[in-house]
Amino acid sequence: MEYFKNVSLLITHYNRPKSLERLLSTFEVLNCSFDEVIVSDDGSKSEHRIALQNLQSRFLFRLIESVNNRGLGNNLNKGQRAVNSTMTLYVQEDFVPTAMFPASFRIALDLLKKNQDLDIIRLYAYYAYPYLRPYANGFSEMLIKPYSLNYTKIYYYSDHPHLRRSNFLEKFGDYQEGLAGDRTEYRMCLSFIQKKGKGLFYNNFKDLFVQENSETEPSTMTRTNFTSSVTPLISALRYVYRQVKYNFDINFYKPK
Repeated sequence: MEYFKNVSLLITHYNRPKSLERLLSTFEVLNCSFDEVIVSDDGSKSEHRIALQNLQSRFLFRLIESVNNRGLGNNLNKGQRAVNSTMTLYVQEDFVPTAMFPASFRIALDLLKKNQDLDIIRLYAYYAYPYLRPYANGFSEMLIKPYSLNYTKIYYYSDHPHLRRSNFLEKFGDYQEGLAGDRTEYRMCLSFIQKKGKGLFYNNFKDLFVQENSETEPSTMTRTNFTSSVTPLISALRYVYRQVKYNFDINFYKPK
């Protein structure tokens, strides 16, 4: 059994109990246990709430509910406030840990415990963070370069699976509520940079988790055509827009 002392597993959930069951079952197969498991639900439909209650009786997690759907920001805030451990492993319900997770997570946990300057360790990403410096044991330190040209520098923080200190909200502020999920993440990215957060990035970032969305439980994240279009002209305009906006926001935006 891999028992991760002083770590809470925080999972955000909305209308995808089968995905949640898959995630919790996989941790069980990997013999991973935590001080507590918290599922923060964002006002799922009644049939999914019944499924959640059935899962709760099986996996014995704490269920933090909301009467209405209030968005990712609220779901993260109420979930994090419920945490009692000093460290939080945050995972959305559509991810699945791999067989490599336990050993690498143990290393990440030790690194976070030993270096009090670190706030977060990112364990998954769609692509590598652009500015990295080798750190230790397969992890690299993320370097923030406010005026660099790679706009993905903004994702110094990310909502993808990561380990963080449980005083995260005290240091970087609450997630802004009432916004779409990607905007909520963006505002936390700005706060993390402006308040001089520090973190590590797992070099083999595709090894520890797999993101899986089925036809019956698809991703709940939606983006505008401007954000996702691959048309050359729109891509060029988007690049220029991001360079101007991200650099301005990093230096002048004031989190609420």
